[in-house]
Amino acid sequence: MAKSDYFPHPDNDLLVWHDRFKVNLAAKQAELGLSAEDIASVERDNLELHDRISAGSAASAAARQATAAKTASVNNVEGNTRALVRRVKAHPAYSDAMGNFLGVIGAEDTIKLSEAKPVLTGVDQTGGVVVLNFIKSKSDGINIYCQREGEPDFIFLARDTIPPYVDNRPLLVAGKPELRRYTAVYILKDAEVGQYSDELVVICAP
Repeated sequence: MAKSDYFPHPDNDLLVWHDRFKVNLAAKQAELGLSAEDIASVERDNLELHDRISAGSAASAAARQATAAKTASVNNVEGNTRALVRRVKAHPAYSDAMGNFLGVIGAEDTIKLSEAKPVLTGVDQTGGVVVLNFIKSKSDGINIYCQREGEPDFIFLARDTIPPYVDNRPLLVAGKPELRRYTAVYILKDAEVGQYSDELVVICAP
């Protein structure tokens, strides 16, 4: 029976394995005829491995925090802006000309939801976290479906009425990259309308 590869790739498994390899190899140095430089080389690799994995984990955590902070900021600014614009539009001095001057009148929405399909975009945040964005248009939101690597079909993931949607499910196999396919369809008064979006493929990094 064929054996699996001895060299692990998930970060935590690799660190544990290489730490053990370093110690046990040094214990067998004389018996295996290894030089001091051989042992020193392994020790340098071990130090580099710890440093790089630690830095990578810190960078991933920082990226997730930065994205969460940006999303919270955008949502806060949008809420403040919409509240102020409602006050402006209720003022007796307000006119459509002023609204166009301020840029607070949206373009004419000619989309027919019965024929439309959402456009999904997504950003991998590592560790299984994916941030999905879409434009609501005249809909009440979207139903999101997902198919993960190894699954036979798309399954319903969530209904979202205010973008972005954050898929924060953990990876199926910790430390292993995962392919996810997403699609979505508009909803109006609790019913799905229009066409399903083109598939969005996201590779989730550990």
